[in-house]
Amino acid sequence: MLTNDLDFRLEPKIKEMYEEHKMRAEKIDWGYHDFLPWDKATDFRRVPWDESQVTLPKSVVTAVETALLTEVNLPWFTSHLDQTFKGSLSVIHDFVHTWTAEEDQHSNLLENYLLITRNVDPKRIRQLHKQTVENGWSPDFHTPFETMAYTSLQELATMVFYNNVAKVAGQYDKDLATLLRRLAKDETLHYAFYRDIIKFHLQLEPNYCYHLRHVIMNFQMPGTVMPDFEDRMSIIAKEANYGPLEYFDQVLDVIINYWELEKLRPIAPEAEKARLEILRYHARMKKIRDRFYRSK
Repeated sequence: MLTNDLDFRLEPKIKEMYEEHKMRAEKIDWGYHDFLPWDKATDFRRVPWDESQVTLPKSVVTAVETALLTEVNLPWFTSHLDQTFKGSLSVIHDFVHTWTAEEDQHSNLLENYLLITRNVDPKRIRQLHKQTVENGWSPDFHTPFETMAYTSLQELATMVFYNNVAKVAGQYDKDLATLLRRLAKDETLHYAFYRDIIKFHLQLEPNYCYHLRHVIMNFQMPGTVMPDFEDRMSIIAKEANYGPLEYFDQVLDVIINYWELEKLRPIAPEAEKARLEILRYHARMKKIRDRFYRSK
């Protein structure tokens, strides 16, 4: 009753979703080379990097760096998905392969932008890149349904992050704002796929609520393994338009409402307990958000 695998009865529907995803992605297919300001590029051997060449505020550079160091975790994330869905629905494996191919150029775009525009020390960013990948990433959940719930939150959070930072970045560099919004489009398609699979499972079997609790109440981005993660997020929250308030308003609140957790009625007592705990957690976060807004 509290199975944590995906439901085989939904396989035909998920196959339809996958085909629809591929058609939508094909219409907006892109290459990262089209979004880079190549005319600004200069040979580092001929013109060494110097801090005076930086053109963006520290907060925007920090946000782009943080996005980059999150995206470079793709090998670890793909490995986790591959292992988690082994033995589950074959269509999910197909989607993970497509998702990986679509995500693969994100870190290339971000890193090349920072290097071309000389907004980072090339030696420093290489060291951070290597250190982050060496640290690896492994979540503390290992079941298909929990992983699908996590990716729903993670893709939505990433989409919101890119769009929010783009609003700030556009004041300084329209090329940067454009490429961030381009990345957000990919994340939107990925989010929609994962999000809807969870919703269809909850509609078919409300007892799946049991497996949502741990993910929702302990959610962390893969980027937590990067150096100085907490300091980075503090800067971004204050100056680059993405912090706990935005997470609540544009991620947590959105996903809980979309999955209609208030309307679900699980039969299993453990599942109903988990549902109520999620709703109480959401209510507590909302009170904190409201209290902050009233104090401003």
